[in-house]
Amino acid sequence: MTGVLHYLVDFLVSTIGKMGYPGVVALMFLESSFFPFPSEVVVPPAGYLASLGRMNLWAVIASGILGSLLGAWFNYWVAVKFGRPFFEKYGRYFGVTPSSLDKAERFFARHGHVSTFTGRLLPVIRQYVSLPAGVSRMSLWSFSLYTALGSGIWVVVLALAGYWFGSNQDMVHRVVTKASFGLIAFVTLIVVGYVVFMLKKRNGERIS
Repeated sequence: MTGVLHYLVDFLVSTIGKMGYPGVVALMFLESSFFPFPSEVVVPPAGYLASLGRMNLWAVIASGILGSLLGAWFNYWVAVKFGRPFFEKYGRYFGVTPSSLDKAERFFARHGHVSTFTGRLLPVIRQYVSLPAGVSRMSLWSFSLYTALGSGIWVVVLALAGYWFGSNQDMVHRVVTKASFGLIAFVTLIVVGYVVFMLKKRNGERIS
C-alpha cells in the first residue's frame, strides 16, 4: 500500500508540476464535489513543489481554496436544481416529508453557517455538506463564505505539511492524520460552545 501511495504522490507531483495552479484547482474541484479524490494527495505535493521554489505557497493555498469552493458550488447547484423537487416527488419512499424539508430549511437558515464551516473540516462530510445546504436554499453568500473559511483551514494544513515534510511521505501522512484528529476535536468544541450559546440565548429570550 505504501508503494502505491508513493507512486501516486510521485505521479501527482509530476502532474501538478506540469499543470501548475490550474491542476490544483481542477483536482480540488473533484475532491470537493462527488468524486472520491482525496485532498491529502493533491495539496501536499503542491506544497512540496513550493518548498523547492517551483510554485508559490500562497498561490497553492489560494488555488486549493478556489477548487474546493468551485466543487462545493457544483454540489450546491445540483442540490438546488434537483434536491428539493426530487424529495418532494419521491421523498415519501424514503421517509422524507414536506414538513421535514421545511424544518431542514429553517435549520440551515439559522445554523447553516456553523454547519457549513464545521462540515468542511471533517473527513467525508466536507464533500457532502453542500447538499443539505442547497436543498434548504441556504444563502449562497453565507454558504460561500463559510465554505471558503472551513476549506481554507484544511488547505493550509495540507499545504504546510507538504511544504515542511514533502520529501517524506510517511511523515506527511502522520502529520495530516494528527491534524485531522485535532480538527475533529476543534469542531467538537465549536459545536458544544455553539449549542451552549444558543441555549443561553433562548433562555434569556424566555426570561425577557
